Amino acid sequence: MDVPLSGNLKDCSLPKILIRLNRERSTGTLAVTTRRFKKNVYIKDGSVIFASSSFEDDRLGEMLVKAGKITMEQYDKSVELLKKTGKRQGAILVDLGYITAKDLFWGVKYQVKEIIYSLFKLEEGTYEFNESTTTPDEVITLKISTENLIYEGVQRIDNLTRIRKEMPGMATVFKLNEDPSGIFRGIDLSPQDTRILSLVDGRKTVNQLIEKSKTNSFDVMKTLYVLWTTGFIVEKKDGDDYDSGETITVEEILETVKEEEEELRKKVDDLYQRLPGLSPAELLQVREDTGTDEIKRTYYKMAKEFHPDRVFSLEDAAFKSRISAIFDALTNAYNIMKDEAKKSEFFDALGKVKRKEEDTEAALIEEQFRRGVEEFKKGDFWVAAELFRLVTRKTPKNPKAWSYLSLTVSKIPNRTKEAEEALLEAIRLEPYSSEHLANLGLLYLKAGLKKRAQHQFEKALRLDPSNAKARKGLEQAQ
Repeated sequence: MDVPLSGNLKDCSLPKILIRLNRERSTGTLAVTTRRFKKNVYIKDGSVIFASSSFEDDRLGEMLVKAGKITMEQYDKSVELLKKTGKRQGAILVDLGYITAKDLFWGVKYQVKEIIYSLFKLEEGTYEFNESTTTPDEVITLKISTENLIYEGVQRIDNLTRIRKEMPGMATVFKLNEDPSGIFRGIDLSPQDTRILSLVDGRKTVNQLIEKSKTNSFDVMKTLYVLWTTGFIVEKKDGDDYDSGETITVEEILETVKEEEEELRKKVDDLYQRLPGLSPAELLQVREDTGTDEIKRTYYKMAKEFHPDRVFSLEDAAFKSRISAIFDALTNAYNIMKDEAKKSEFFDALGKVKRKEEDTEAALIEEQFRRGVEEFKKGDFWVAAELFRLVTRKTPKNPKAWSYLSLTVSKIPNRTKEAEEALLEAIRLEPYSSEHLANLGLLYLKAGLKKRAQHQFEKALRLDPSNAKARKGLEQAQ
């Protein structure tokens, strides 16, 4: 379902709007308006950082009274001074000694969260997201993950009619969400929600889950609504096969990554540097024969490790940008690799590129070998030797190249050892070549090593009695 960025809450609930803004990492202001008030939620890079309200009961003083931080008498005194001085009520309360600076800081954060939580209960009211609106000056930025904020907000919805209206029907079968990108990572589920989540198996209907839980029906419905809204469970569609068992378990979904910030920074910086050179398959360590389940598990693990919500409270914008880039790349890679058609298309294209590169490389090697032969014939043995060395480095299992390298360097003074090593490598690759053995015999003969030469000529003649080069060399060696 598409989530519009303007409309009425009766048609699109607040959780869905905030989830879209969070996943798109939007920045701007979400304004919610009713006949009684207007409330603004300020968002930066998908995270809720502040909120304001025109509703009188949402003012700081009222919030502190309701939280038990100040008395009504203290509240009235602060309002009296506020009218006279025009100072902020929070500053007046601190000046009067009614609260500490620490209490004020807590109070503002409490006020902001309560303003946001109050919006979750709204069933009607216009809303509009404006990307160009900036955050008010001198605000206390929230240090709470947007996922947990949404989770807490949804839990405050206690209207059964609304829950049943927004949720799929009672005959619906839910299953665990096997798409890692669709689950909110930073949420700390309550024991009750975790227990209900463990009952979801892709087979039970909502009615059966309620019966199995042996818990108040409304509580189970509310829990399922929370889990469904935040993406832990999804509706099972026709054709989904769950008889073979779940790919992802509840334990894997709820598993947290424990890692020190410094260690995480090193991992992020390293992967970010390598990111431009990694293909989707390399990023997720996928081979052509890697199964969908293995790909999914790898993504689950990496998505947890490099999820932007792990660093939502940090002030380092550059670091947050790097980890977001990695997470986006992982998600893109997963969306390609989990689709068999796209995966096959990727590896087919990769194969064509590799074959083209191999053809180009083979042509280059062939050209270098040809030039080596030409330089040898011209008597430029130094250049020829360097060309043959390049060929042996690129094709180390090419006995012909090693043989030519040996022949060439044997023409250069004081290169007998290199010539011998090259010929020995050619013999290792082609042990039954009488030609290589005869050439090694000639090399030894030239160096004055007649016994070694005789041995190589005899081996060559055993393999090929008609080898004229070996027969003539044997005569010279005796």
